Amino acid sequence: MGEQQEAQLPEAEQPREEQQSQEARNRAQVERLGTVKITKLMVEFAIPSIIGLVVNGLYNIIDSVFLGHGVGPIGLAAPTIVMPTMIVGMAIAILIGQGGNALTALRLGAGKRDEAEKVMGNTFTLTLIGAVVCTAAVLLFADPILAISGATEETWDAARVFLIIIGSGVVLQFLGMGFNNFIRTAGDPQRAFFTMVAGTLVCIVLNFLFVMVLGWGVAGSAWATLIGQGVSAALVLWYFIFSDKAPFRLRLKNLRPQLSFVRNILALGLAPFVLQAAMAFISVLINRQLILLGADTPIGSEGALVAIGVVGRIAMFAFFPILGASIAAQPLFGYNYGAKNYLRVKATFKVAMIWVTAIGVFFWILIHLFPEQIVYLFGIKDELQDFTITALKVQVFMMPLIGLQVVATQYFQASGQPLKSMFLSLTRQILYLLPLIYLLPMVITFIIPALAPLDGLYYAYPVADALSIVTCAILMAFEFRKLNAKIREQHG
Repeated sequence: MGEQQEAQLPEAEQPREEQQSQEARNRAQVERLGTVKITKLMVEFAIPSIIGLVVNGLYNIIDSVFLGHGVGPIGLAAPTIVMPTMIVGMAIAILIGQGGNALTALRLGAGKRDEAEKVMGNTFTLTLIGAVVCTAAVLLFADPILAISGATEETWDAARVFLIIIGSGVVLQFLGMGFNNFIRTAGDPQRAFFTMVAGTLVCIVLNFLFVMVLGWGVAGSAWATLIGQGVSAALVLWYFIFSDKAPFRLRLKNLRPQLSFVRNILALGLAPFVLQAAMAFISVLINRQLILLGADTPIGSEGALVAIGVVGRIAMFAFFPILGASIAAQPLFGYNYGAKNYLRVKATFKVAMIWVTAIGVFFWILIHLFPEQIVYLFGIKDELQDFTITALKVQVFMMPLIGLQVVATQYFQASGQPLKSMFLSLTRQILYLLPLIYLLPMVITFIIPALAPLDGLYYAYPVADALSIVTCAILMAFEFRKLNAKIREQHG
């Protein structure tokens, strides 16, 4: 193809002076990450990010409410069984998307805009490759995946339908999720918020239509999810391909993978990938433990799957605003660390911690004040309701403090320290939670005789949270000493 065709996908024709003026505005949009007051930037970046993730989390809640009332316990159990596979897909999307985004922020902070565009082009190609591989794996190995994930005879058919439909549209999830953060790095958090909310609102409306009105069950819920993800993906790609307001663009010449960029993208995305992959692994083990231990209780295996699945959705919804605030801080970390503005890096960390702690306290209070009302939304009643409420209160016990791990992980990723970020990602899921989900069911009856082994599963979460918080605090104390030393070198 000719040079004009290869320049970008496609480029609007503008008078030279107008184009130069737009480019100057685009540069200023990114450069303000290193000049505008941190508290103001956090408000600007965090609020859209938090609202976007809350709306996305609200979809998961409403989806479960529709399935609980429209289908029943089987409808609630099917997404719980498929959840490990969905988390694996999210892990791969995050591996590529967040890794590419972190590297882009570092390049922009160092004033290397051309390299930032090359990174995004390589990220797009890797995203397509990863999506194709994931879809093929789901379609070829659906039955083994369900068996590993703990599907029972009663839940098998519903879970299989849900898995096949979701797996067929992985590319939409990858593009919508993997590229949304690039918009924040481009200095346009409101647009990033809009792309998330638009897709989520489509999901919610179609879920009601497909499940409650048309009676399509779990299949209708899955199709609604795919269509909503497709809307988000289309809006994200339109911005980087057609919008003149994008400070860096998706160009044909940058789609060819370059080994140096690919290696750095995967290295920086490794920590959040490991975290998500560990979550998937833990989800599989927990599902199997729920089936095993739940069989010896009055609520049974299916009741255990339903109850803990609902608790997980509520906890995740409460966690999303904490994640949103930490994601909002990532481009500020990356840009200022790349620009060697370490005072602003420290200030960003402190402001982000105020945000995540306040959010954690708010949801902890909300859950403890209105647990019955929250659980009843999912159609859970009687004895299963009591178990679900107890599990919910215990599992979120450490929520006011868990933001430290999320912010610290984002900091190390954005500052080009993927091994430390990966270590922190592993502490809760693998180093602490994994052994605890087997240890506590064995010993909890000796510690609290009134409890059953099944209760040990949800008690494992706050114990793992406490241990990981202490680990993060120690690691960040050493990191702040390093930052202080660099600041002293700069300022004498």
